[in-house]
Amino acid sequence: MWTTITTYLLILVGGLVRASGAGLGCPDWPRCFGHWIPPSSSAELPPQFDPSLFNPTLMWTEYLNRLLGVTVGFLILATVVSAWRHHRHEPRILWSTVAALLLTGFQGWLGGRVVAHELAAWIVTVHMIVALVIVQLLLYATVRTWRKTSGPLSPLISALIVATMIQIGLGAQVRGAIDVATDTGTGPNAALASVGLVDHLHRNAAILVLAGVFLAVFVLRSKRRNEPTLLRWSYVTLGLAILQVALGISMAYVSLEPPAQVAHLTIASLLLGAETILLLTSSNGRAAIGYA
Repeated sequence: MWTTITTYLLILVGGLVRASGAGLGCPDWPRCFGHWIPPSSSAELPPQFDPSLFNPTLMWTEYLNRLLGVTVGFLILATVVSAWRHHRHEPRILWSTVAALLLTGFQGWLGGRVVAHELAAWIVTVHMIVALVIVQLLLYATVRTWRKTSGPLSPLISALIVATMIQIGLGAQVRGAIDVATDTGTGPNAALASVGLVDHLHRNAAILVLAGVFLAVFVLRSKRRNEPTLLRWSYVTLGLAILQVALGISMAYVSLEPPAQVAHLTIASLLLGAETILLLTSSNGRAAIGYA
């Protein structure tokens, strides 16, 4: 459970890094300005680095993000060891944690590619999607009880998860396009207006996800109203979906400030997690929170 929570925290911090423009606060990887410990002043920079790139606030924001990523990696390693010791005869749990560990290693390498490509939108999107998949795997391991047979809601909620993942990916592309526009001197509102088709797809996907969550809640209230845990998770999912749409509307018509961006990404990742738990609990008669 703590591993999963810390991974969510890492996604939140990653959103803060993106929103604050700190992604290149350390312009190299895995070191920071050629040092394992960030330099204290521009005078300490090696000659190959431009002193004008040195910004202590952005540098430490990115460096702490990297340290948290390493911490999550060790936590996931500990989760794999725990899964091997206590659940080696439950391959669904064991191999989901192993997959999360392998993806974490890939994610670390991908972080280096993000820096090397100077925050190109496509690779930032891949980086974020991999992080969300890692959380999905940890949530899968966290829900201890699992039956082979699927419940009647599984296809609907599975489709919701896919749609939400696509919507988040489109959102990352929108953010990347806004960054490109603002870098050329375009104002935030004009930058958003210049995104075009991808922004429209992102908004339509949000409406689709919200409608799908409403449909899932309606079906649950009609057919499985005697399962309070399942109903509670459906209401949590609906609340997060509504909040996510409200934040999107606020960002589109009121403000694109960094706090709103971080909140938007955080709620999106929580929504995806809630949908995953809803899928698992709808496929089982009962569910218990495990160790991951």
